[in-house]
Amino acid sequence: MKNNGLQPKIVFDQFARINEIPRPSKHEEKMIEYLKNWGESHGLDTKVDETGNVIIRKPATKGYEDRAVVILQSHMDMVCDKLVDVEFDFNTDPIRTYIDGEWLTAEGTTLGADDGIGCAIELAILESDDIEHGPIECVFTRDEETGLTGAEGMKSDFMTGDYLINLDSEDEGEIFVSCAGGRNTQAKFVFKREEAPAGSFFLCGRLKGLIGGHSGDDINKKRANAIKLLGRFLFQTMKRYDGVRLAQFHSGKLHNAIPRDGMFVIAVPDNVKENVRADWNIFAAEVEDEFHVTDTQMQWLMESTDAEPVIESQVAHNFIWALQAVDNGIYAICQDEALGGMVETSSNIAAVHSSETEISILSSQRSNVMSNLDNMCATIQAVFELAGANVVSSDGYPAWKMRADSKLTDVVVSTYKRLFGKDPVVRGIHAGLECGLFSERYPNLDMVSFGPTLRFVHTPDERLHIPTVQMVWNHLLEVLKQIPQK
Repeated sequence: MKNNGLQPKIVFDQFARINEIPRPSKHEEKMIEYLKNWGESHGLDTKVDETGNVIIRKPATKGYEDRAVVILQSHMDMVCDKLVDVEFDFNTDPIRTYIDGEWLTAEGTTLGADDGIGCAIELAILESDDIEHGPIECVFTRDEETGLTGAEGMKSDFMTGDYLINLDSEDEGEIFVSCAGGRNTQAKFVFKREEAPAGSFFLCGRLKGLIGGHSGDDINKKRANAIKLLGRFLFQTMKRYDGVRLAQFHSGKLHNAIPRDGMFVIAVPDNVKENVRADWNIFAAEVEDEFHVTDTQMQWLMESTDAEPVIESQVAHNFIWALQAVDNGIYAICQDEALGGMVETSSNIAAVHSSETEISILSSQRSNVMSNLDNMCATIQAVFELAGANVVSSDGYPAWKMRADSKLTDVVVSTYKRLFGKDPVVRGIHAGLECGLFSERYPNLDMVSFGPTLRFVHTPDERLHIPTVQMVWNHLLEVLKQIPQK
């Protein structure tokens, strides 16, 4: 990535360097080494904890020594997704970025601005020698995207600040003061393969080009879910024709992404193969009409394929019926008027993959109310257990509750109004933030979250709105000057 005059230059220079470093979730070793070496080479107090989180401390500038310690925090890992026809290795290749008008995006892959731009802002703060601030702790957590294990593994003495600004939000002008808790539910169907009935004809159905998106931030945008659509077609087909057998089903990658493509292989009686093809075309047209606003680039393909052993009949039947029945999308809206009609509880069927002996299903549940998170997980569990699957729920992570007496929120809101002449939106977010875990480990920590505008995160369409980076930078510098005294 070349800077090309992007402002603030110090931030985009840091982001360019970060995007040269491979940092998939759970494989952030190179990023950890980079941060450690960077902090030490700049003469700053730098530590790496046993989990792999990095903290770099910068002393106060002259005249600000009496201010409370403020923590700036972002996560170092990124969601790794690419277009199916793009050759790219996230373990070795640098992200290839380009400017599209006012947006920065990548060539066929996720951009890594979630949360690489937060890391870049922190490093720019540490590098700057012409800004005013009290003592700062810059914290970089690992593995946020696939389980928040960095924040989960952090000990209560790693951070010492009184205030924390999380730089992992995606809408400039919105100040987040609450987030959802989350949990994953995994189901597994075990089966034996068998030969397809005599006279079977094999078809492969493929769907791609959906918008997808973040399963928290974007669950309210009514976007299509590839797993639910493919399961819906198979349910209708199995109901309509006897002798349809399932051989493969693959869709989705990550628990926190709405699946945007997928495929299946089925065996159908030879005398109905043309009927099934026709049904596929009709179904595609109907679904395109359903999602004509949100998903305008759907691509549907059905073609003949080689014969192979199929999944035993009853297991395939139970699996498809469960996909048809299971909740997906919004379950409840927040009752608290202060949160402005935000989604409270939801579920996302995130990934399905068949092997020689198993079908595995990964789903993600979120809620700002922990009792309703339990209820949502139980609902998903009940559907799959009734279908005969083995089901396990993860421990998950807690919600972050809004703090009514937050001094930091007052500072962040007042500085925003003074800088930009308008009120920011103060709200909760349905996505999970590491603030939920921090609130358990550091119960007295006063926290907010904000950041520049990102769109289509967790997808190859991810993009960063360039002008908002300057706005967030200006806002953050003003906030640092206004942090209260100890």
